[in-house]
Amino acid sequence: MLSVPSRIFDHMKKVLVTGGAGFIGSHTVVELVLAGFEPIIVDDLRNSEERALDGIAKILGRTPTFHRLDCADAVAMDAVFRAEGAVHGVIHFAADKAVGESVANPMKYYRNNVGSLMNLLGVMDAHGVHRIVFSSSCTVYGQPDANPVTEDAPDRKAASPYGFTKVACEQMLRDQCHADRRLRAVLLRYFNPVGAHPSGHIGELPLGVPNNLVPYVTQTAAGLRDHLTVNGSDYATSDGSCVRDYIHVVDLAHAHVRALQWMEEHDPPVCEVFNIGTGNGNSVLEVIEEFRKVNNVDLPVVMGPRRAGDVESVYADTTKCRTVLGWQAERSLGDAMRDAWNWQLQLKR
Repeated sequence: MLSVPSRIFDHMKKVLVTGGAGFIGSHTVVELVLAGFEPIIVDDLRNSEERALDGIAKILGRTPTFHRLDCADAVAMDAVFRAEGAVHGVIHFAADKAVGESVANPMKYYRNNVGSLMNLLGVMDAHGVHRIVFSSSCTVYGQPDANPVTEDAPDRKAASPYGFTKVACEQMLRDQCHADRRLRAVLLRYFNPVGAHPSGHIGELPLGVPNNLVPYVTQTAAGLRDHLTVNGSDYATSDGSCVRDYIHVVDLAHAHVRALQWMEEHDPPVCEVFNIGTGNGNSVLEVIEEFRKVNNVDLPVVMGPRRAGDVESVYADTTKCRTVLGWQAERSLGDAMRDAWNWQLQLKR
């Protein structure tokens, strides 16, 4: 446990973290404190649980301020800004994010993902807050013409309503930055977050059946699922399964902190976009094999049909984030698989 004295929080710059009890948000909250910021968590716990707050407390020695509310509720968000006083910046994670669900229920995704950002920007403006780091996604690229994909690659027709909400939110931020020259925004297009905090106190905690690969792997290895189904075996990849760029969640959390620091150092006048990944593509079957190897644990796997909304292959060109943002991934796929399994084992206790 890292013990952070209460008095230190009194001198930190406050950063509002929407979705701060979620997978990526909870890890970012920890890294913000370690970097000298005071995170203010806003989360309605629709996609997370309060045990994430307990895990944060175990790591830091105290729980950051937490407001349970829907950030699409402009009145409630206004009350948070009034209660907290001077807010240095915002990191906006809060969104629904399951590709398959977005195909089945697109209106839910448009209302929550696009609507929440619209309300948030209005409340930020009313309270004179002009820095935001936005949680975007490589889904804006659709199926790119070439890999690794750079930030200059054109936005493609999104493969899912979820992906389209990220395209729409990015455009909203660009338009608002153009209209309000005080606003500073960094859009982080990250790839596939995996792993967990090395302490085992926080990690990915899907509600119900997981939509992402790695928690399904760990739950199957733990005997909670009968088998893991690989969605598609006939893609034009080395082994027929989809290829993605899998980044350790702690590295991803560091990137959000670095984005805030970079805005302070450079005061960029417009939106800036960065790919946040490792620069390496791994297939679904390679991820499963890496999990087996580093943990010496097996799991039953069956091959199934393709899943609606999935693209064949996408992984990041990380040149810009290294040379401009001054950030790069430090942890390996094996590290992520080991930490994810450790987290799963903690959940069983």
